[in-house]
Amino acid sequence: MIRLNEDALICDLAETYQIYDYKQLPISLVAVFSCGLRENSRIKMELSEQQVPLNTLLLAGLSDKLNFLLWSKTKDGQKGKNKPSSILNSLTVQPQKEKNEIVFNSGEEFEEMRQRLIMDIEQGGEESWQLN
Repeated sequence: MIRLNEDALICDLAETYQIYDYKQLPISLVAVFSCGLRENSRIKMELSEQQVPLNTLLLAGLSDKLNFLLWSKTKDGQKGKNKPSSILNSLTVQPQKEKNEIVFNSGEEFEEMRQRLIMDIEQGGEESWQLN
């Protein structure tokens, strides 16, 4: 836990146990205190790679289901229009990272681009061939 995020561990120990300098304690005692931290503590959330606490996810799911049920009873719901947006999806869906790659449809396209890059490097150095 210390290697992962020492600052988060210090904050959690201070908040939960009022331990402000864990280095003065024996390491086995710090380990016991660390394992006793609640599941939504900073360090445990980071260890489990969670962005949002479980209870928040459950509440968001319940809210989504209730919104959907209420929407289904409206005129829009009967027609399938204006479906409510999902709170749960907004909490869990990670924005997709933009990929920096080129896709070729044939070997000829690849060879053509390769030759162009080789010529550009020979003429102007590596800076000129970067696609960004």
